[in-house]
Amino acid sequence: MSLPEWSLFIGVLLITIVLASTLLGRLPLSSAMVYLALGWLLGPEVADVLRPDPVVHAAVLERLAEAALLISLFAVGMQLGVPLRDRRWWLPLRLAFVSMAAMVAMITAIGVWVLDLPPGAAVLLGAILAPTDPVLASGVQSDPGPRPDRLGFSLAAEGGLNDGAAFPFVMLGGGLLGLHEPAFSLARWWGVDLLWATVGGMVLGGALGATTGRLVVYLRSRHREAVGLDEFLGLGLICTAYGVAQLSLASGFLAVFAAGLALQRVREQPRPHTQPLAAAAGSQGHSYETLATHPHHASATMRDSVQGFNEQLERLAELALVLLVGALLAYAKPLPAVWWFVPLLLLVLRPLSVAVAVAGEGLTPPQRAMIGWFGIRGIGSVFYLLLALRMGSTAVLPTSWWRSPCGPWRRRSSLTA
Repeated sequence: MSLPEWSLFIGVLLITIVLASTLLGRLPLSSAMVYLALGWLLGPEVADVLRPDPVVHAAVLERLAEAALLISLFAVGMQLGVPLRDRRWWLPLRLAFVSMAAMVAMITAIGVWVLDLPPGAAVLLGAILAPTDPVLASGVQSDPGPRPDRLGFSLAAEGGLNDGAAFPFVMLGGGLLGLHEPAFSLARWWGVDLLWATVGGMVLGGALGATTGRLVVYLRSRHREAVGLDEFLGLGLICTAYGVAQLSLASGFLAVFAAGLALQRVREQPRPHTQPLAAAAGSQGHSYETLATHPHHASATMRDSVQGFNEQLERLAELALVLLVGALLAYAKPLPAVWWFVPLLLLVLRPLSVAVAVAGEGLTPPQRAMIGWFGIRGIGSVFYLLLALRMGSTAVLPTSWWRSPCGPWRRRSSLTA
């Protein structure tokens, strides 16, 4: 389509979603489920408007999925106000690392012994399917304050943590398949891809988020400088944390998540003998500039403004990416193993991995069942799949068949972008 046609299509789509939002809210469906169905209708199977061929456009789709993940990871970090020393963090940490590692191990075993995959491809398949999704999981936390619902908090925090925690296993699978440089070694994987990437990503992102936030609050409350453009602050912090971490061989995903966590925890820097502003009379309230430069309100104003913009950006990213995922369904041929493997993954492997992680946490059976069922996969898995395709791996798909939207099924000899 031409640019005016695309403009008309996007405009009508967005306005239609706004007009139908109340009606859709009454349905027993999440917004992502509606977007997925809409993406399929707009894809090659029906309207043929969206044609995101995963072979031809692997690199572009990978970057789009990566950008959506970064926006969502920062948003999730900004929502998690539980103090870092609070014991409630133990459950999401165990889900993000213990449960995910157990999932990778079980999928790897099935991949080698049942699907007849090479060990590297089986590990790569496990890394693609193990992490839950921050783009979708961020909506389950109803109260972003310091005392949220434990179940929603744990699922949201798990989604924020385990995309970064999955990356070492992607590198392990790719290394065993010989898909990346430098030459793979187990010592490098343990030291750099696993330990340093995890710890370094959290430390670098946390330091950047805390330092940037405190500097902005200081300049505003002491010198009335750096006021406004909070949307640039959020985007700039996402890009800086990701860039510094990646250039340092640390996890960019964990760095962005930690930057959101740290920015959310920046507190006020009140001057001596100053008092908070009284509640404003009437309906107008205090102006943004008054609140942003007041030593008792500068930090909260900054956080609320950054979070508000980032949440709007996350909604747009969710819409765009889930539409593309719906359109991507036209390019996937259901393999015979899918009919037993997907139920096994959702109904057996995820609950088993959760049982390992939540032991001793005092959860009720319904809570354990909810966590086991809500191990949703989404944009994170799509990103790692596209990354594997760009790296040149076809081994993770045993029969490597893709459907052409222009004709019958045809075999691809290579999946490299």
